Amino acid sequence: MYTASSYTASSSVTAPPRQQRPPAAGGGPYLDPTHAGRARRWPGPTGGPLGGRLDLSGPQGAQLRVAVAAVHRICPEFNPVQVLRRSGRSVLLVGTTGRTTAVAKCLLDQSPAWAESFRHEIATYRSFVRHRPPVRVPRLIAADPDNCTLVVERMPGRAAALSRHPVEAPPRADVRTVLGAVTRLNTWRPPGDMFGAGLDYARRITRYHELGLFTDRDLGDLQKLLRGLGRPGMRQFCHGDALLSNMLLSPAGAVLLDWEHAGWYLPGYDLATLWMVLGNDALARQQISKLAQLTGTADRDAFLVNLMLVLTTEIRKYETQVQRTMREAPPVGGANQPQPGAPSGEEQRLLLRRLHEDCAMARRAVRAAVGTR
Repeated sequence: MYTASSYTASSSVTAPPRQQRPPAAGGGPYLDPTHAGRARRWPGPTGGPLGGRLDLSGPQGAQLRVAVAAVHRICPEFNPVQVLRRSGRSVLLVGTTGRTTAVAKCLLDQSPAWAESFRHEIATYRSFVRHRPPVRVPRLIAADPDNCTLVVERMPGRAAALSRHPVEAPPRADVRTVLGAVTRLNTWRPPGDMFGAGLDYARRITRYHELGLFTDRDLGDLQKLLRGLGRPGMRQFCHGDALLSNMLLSPAGAVLLDWEHAGWYLPGYDLATLWMVLGNDALARQQISKLAQLTGTADRDAFLVNLMLVLTTEIRKYETQVQRTMREAPPVGGANQPQPGAPSGEEQRLLLRRLHEDCAMARRAVRAAVGTR
């Protein structure tokens, strides 16, 4: 990132140290990091033996029975052992297939948007069978895009982070491993017909302007940068959701999970995602900023466009969550006082403030970049 006051090729934006605690939304590997309070940690060491039993009684048990039946239709040998995560959207089960430990993911909410995303993830895993990416990914065991059911190998390792926005800065070795995996993936050039565009930039920018999330000047500045990024071959293959909570770390390297958003993006989309979630790690942000501008101003401008979109999307998500929290738990002592016993709402508000500050930095950097054209 770059500051408007000292805009040079080697400058970078770093956020000042913060004392607030961001929300611990989500859980560990194979868990959806957007469901605060619903996720559970991976049961025991990720490479260890499984134990326990499924509770198939009651209404939730009926839901699990439906999910298990869907898995058995495509993988009859799957023996479910534990629930990794269950929400209104999907359920994740860990179990065995013969001598292999596997993870089954079943979509419960069959609305068109979720179903399309799930089918894209299945298509991505199928593509990886034919063309292996330069990073470690779970092996596909079985899949049914019609019923939105997926079974993949359970990979050994520990989660790079147990929350979407880590409270503590990750170890330097972990950051190096993650950045190494992401940059290798971003230089991969799979066959052009395997993946489509991960994001319609012009439409997203216009949409955010219509919603009042971008000012008129934001719209003009981002469109100017975008016009300079339209040359052939400018797109880069990205994971599309490169959160630390979507990665496992092991001595063999990083494993990338949850490929629902994989596709072709402007360069630096995955780096922008990592920059966003590493708000408590100034050194990592400096390193990411340097990586984003190694090859020149075009990649720098693409990173800035990505960063504005990633931050704005995150702000929109957390504003919705904060509003929902306030509706469900109205303050006792006034509208501006947190509800006792509900720290997650306060943590969300603190994170939202940090995201707005980061977005202000990104906006200044975009204006500085436009000024150099």
